[in-house]
Amino acid sequence: MVKTKLLQIVLLTYAAFFFPYCASQESKNVKTIEKPNIIFILADDLGYGDLGCYGQQKIQTPHLDQMAKNGVQFTQAYSGAPVCAPARSVLMTGLHGGHTPIRGNRSLVDRSRVPLPDSAVTVAEVLKDAGYTTGMFGKWGLGEPGTEGHPNNQGFDEFYGFLNQRRAHDYYPEYAWHNRDTVRFKDNEGGAREIYVADWYFERSIDFVEQHHKRPFFAYLPIQLPHNKYQIPDLGLYDTASWTGDEKVYAAMVTKIDSYVGRLLQTLDSLGITENTIVFFSSDNGPAKLSEHGEFVDPAFFGSRGGLRGIKRDVYEAGIRIPMLVQWKGTIAEGAVSDYPWAFHDILPTVLDLSGSKKQLNTDGLSVLPALKGEKPAIRDYLYWEFFGEGSKRGLFLQALRQGNWKMVSGYNEAVELYDLSEDPAETLNLCKEYPDKCNELQNLISKARTESKHWPVLQ
Repeated sequence: MVKTKLLQIVLLTYAAFFFPYCASQESKNVKTIEKPNIIFILADDLGYGDLGCYGQQKIQTPHLDQMAKNGVQFTQAYSGAPVCAPARSVLMTGLHGGHTPIRGNRSLVDRSRVPLPDSAVTVAEVLKDAGYTTGMFGKWGLGEPGTEGHPNNQGFDEFYGFLNQRRAHDYYPEYAWHNRDTVRFKDNEGGAREIYVADWYFERSIDFVEQHHKRPFFAYLPIQLPHNKYQIPDLGLYDTASWTGDEKVYAAMVTKIDSYVGRLLQTLDSLGITENTIVFFSSDNGPAKLSEHGEFVDPAFFGSRGGLRGIKRDVYEAGIRIPMLVQWKGTIAEGAVSDYPWAFHDILPTVLDLSGSKKQLNTDGLSVLPALKGEKPAIRDYLYWEFFGEGSKRGLFLQALRQGNWKMVSGYNEAVELYDLSEDPAETLNLCKEYPDKCNELQNLISKARTESKHWPVLQ
């Protein structure tokens, strides 16, 4: 009896020390799943081939190349449109170019800037409702001062940057915005303060992350680089390159984006939130074309098109296929390369998944979370783009639709064009005559893929 009692005491004492140790070890080995912080970095006019991880040879992008190694690199991701405002509208609303409220930089009817309406449901609004603090830093382009499209009316708690996209062409502007207030960078006599505006709002994004890292946050960084004007405080690595001045500045601007990404990722590490933060990096459309007046950098010089056909304002691949890197250390695979085709309208359903929101929304997109985790993604019917011509393409109504590896393009010289992207990613061989049934099928789909818009009507 005494021995039994003594054994019970020994066992209880042992348990008191051993089982808490086991519980603490288990808690260290099992990852606690929380709502991840979400960061979306968007470059401006950065081509598919402008990063080292996508084959760039002349421009240095070490931090973005490392980000590709730390996460998933997508080789067939797409913007929502081949030009600024509609691409951002698709990104924010989860509606493709045939349904999103803003389908061009200006209305075809009165040349006005069309704001996002109150009825639009944005990524920021979804995340704000899910308990996220939301901030935007950079170029908006979806609502002027006093309109319902202002970022503070569309779900953003904090906003630093530009409302009007044309004002964002200048890197040393007279002023930018903080929420609804202007922040002046030049005095009344026109003297400039030495502020490179992209540095200014990027620093505000770092402040935002540091201030809000203890609860879920969404940071949207639509950086205006490397869109022209070509301006940079320091040419850095490219100062002595035997290139034109604009080529040096363009390269330095891309490398500056890379330095921003490096600084931001370092901040996540220092705050201990890298594993609970998913970071997206992309571009709003393809690279700009060298004009007959010598404006813009020739994309052929840097291979910015990545071997694809077209340019900004084209619905061929180089106008809409964009770099897309996603890092979420500890949750998604590192060093993965995925050829899953997806586009900007998939971001909204993806953040619904990430935030745990149960909202039922009208969206054209699908969550790409399965693709990020290496699981089998959902099969979609098609991807769709449209663009109302500007500049040399004014008067054209361009459309493109992708179904599987088949892609249809219409609105150029030929009535319709059909390409097999698995065999012909550069879109060199129109297969409509060889595959008339497929051509007719996609032509029927493309004709039904859009709803009419009062600001962007299709003139019959």
